Amino acid sequence: MSYYQGPDRRKPSGGLKGKQRKKRAYELKRPFHPCVALAEKELFVVERVRGGNKKVRAKNVTFVNVYNPATKSVKKEKIVAVERTPSHAEYARSNIITKGSYVRTESGLVLITSRVGQHGVVNGKVVEQAKAA
Repeated sequence: MSYYQGPDRRKPSGGLKGKQRKKRAYELKRPFHPCVALAEKELFVVERVRGGNKKVRAKNVTFVNVYNPATKSVKKEKIVAVERTPSHAEYARSNIITKGSYVRTESGLVLITSRVGQHGVVNGKVVEQAKAA
């Protein structure tokens, strides 16, 4: 289901304005499909967007590309848990990843730096190192 984001058909008094034209495709918003971590199978969807361009959206992910600023290296690591999401508390409980989420990996706490639903890739940087036992 799409959501209409075009001009309002109500006057300041509350009455209806006359219909000037039909709805346009660019005035429709796409439905929200969250990126879920800790899924059994990774899933990426390619959508056609405005201008005929393609956008890869990540739906289910299990791995994150982790950048370590201390060693200046990047490693692919498995997501253990979604710790917290400052934008929405319910997202962390539902294992939904957005930009700014904190996830737990083997190397420690990782801050997600990419827009997962927009870029189709999960990148992050190490915030807190795990203690070696």
